[in-house]
Amino acid sequence: MPNLNIPNTKDRTLDSFKGRMIGGGARPNLFECELYFPQAAIPLDTTRSQLTDRSRFLVKAANLPASNVAAINIPFRGRNLKVAGDRTFDIWTITVINDVDFGIRTAFERWMNLINKHEDNAGITNPTSYQRDMFVRQLGRSGVTGTTPSSDTQVPVLKQYRFYGTFPTNVSAIDLSYDSTDQIEDFTVDLQVQWFDALDPGGNSQLGTGS
Repeated sequence: MPNLNIPNTKDRTLDSFKGRMIGGGARPNLFECELYFPQAAIPLDTTRSQLTDRSRFLVKAANLPASNVAAINIPFRGRNLKVAGDRTFDIWTITVINDVDFGIRTAFERWMNLINKHEDNAGITNPTSYQRDMFVRQLGRSGVTGTTPSSDTQVPVLKQYRFYGTFPTNVSAIDLSYDSTDQIEDFTVDLQVQWFDALDPGGNSQLGTGS
């Protein structure tokens, strides 16, 4: 049963609020993504590790995933009993800065062409051949208590998500215009997700056993 006692009114001050903001709060601009591609999607002038390393810096926008469980309504004498239904996973959308060699964009275009070729509607059919796992990490400011440094050693990882079995279903257009000055191109990619796991800074699952 919930505690129905009214909290101490002295515990509603600005100092009380400040004391509960662990580390000053997570910042949405402190993050990184790691993208992994099928070997056949890697452009000829680069390597898989180089492309993954570049993705940590060139993915300029992403999201930490939503958690969705549908509800089933069971009618009963003019009312509805709600019970848990099936879980669904949203599309994961990222925004990528386009470098002058088009490396990441080319890799996504090649990946989609593996799945379904432009010229003849053919492609690989085994999901293990074209699906890859992806990562997004919430980073913190250096010196945050209870965090683990990332590969940059100075930037701690607060939380990370692993997306299992992803593959792209849309690479957006890039608009070109004489009027577009003082800008750098970017594009979005929609990735289908089989499921995801929430991980602590050390890579251990935080979701429990479900029992």
